[in-house]
Amino acid sequence: MNPERTSAMAHTEDHAARRQAFVAQELSASAEVKQRIAASCTGSILLAVDALVRALGAGKKVLLCGNGGSAADSQHLATEFVIRMNPAIKRPALPAIALSTDSSMLTAGANDIGYDNVFARAVEALGSDGDILIGISTSGKSESVIRAAAAAKKKGMTVIGLLGGEGGALKTLVDIAIVVPSADTQRIQEGHITIGHILCGLAERELYA
Repeated sequence: MNPERTSAMAHTEDHAARRQAFVAQELSASAEVKQRIAASCTGSILLAVDALVRALGAGKKVLLCGNGGSAADSQHLATEFVIRMNPAIKRPALPAIALSTDSSMLTAGANDIGYDNVFARAVEALGSDGDILIGISTSGKSESVIRAAAAAKKKGMTVIGLLGGEGGALKTLVDIAIVVPSADTQRIQEGHITIGHILCGLAERELYA
């Protein structure tokens, strides 16, 4: 066999093996963090579900905020509340608003009052006593989310934090802190969307199933 062809085949096989190993490693790492979440966060997750059930059952609403991937998670979870999680559960829409979706408000706020204040301003406008704020921050240190949480507390809202790492400043500011036990941002994000699905799915079930 041509030595160059043999070398190319070996390189291709090695490349394929490394790709497969990377896939397996990433899935294993993600699963490991999910197991740690089950071990350390179940209690706080259930407290958050209780708060959501009380608020939504009383006709209150859910506001959500975060930056970057956490903004995307806010939009995703707001949609789950408004539309549905489980198609087998026939229910009315649940009021939930992601504060990251209005580009005019975000850019006007960033320009006029500073970006760190944009979510707090929206909470001031849209939040009411008894509502829920879900603040999402992988570090727990996002200033815009910290200020939103402080504004929500002033309005008598219950604040749930989806956090990561050590929990940051938000850990002690929120009413219910759910801290994903990882320092890896992507693992924390994966944990947040899973936890969010659990929050919505269980609240939906307890309210309407």
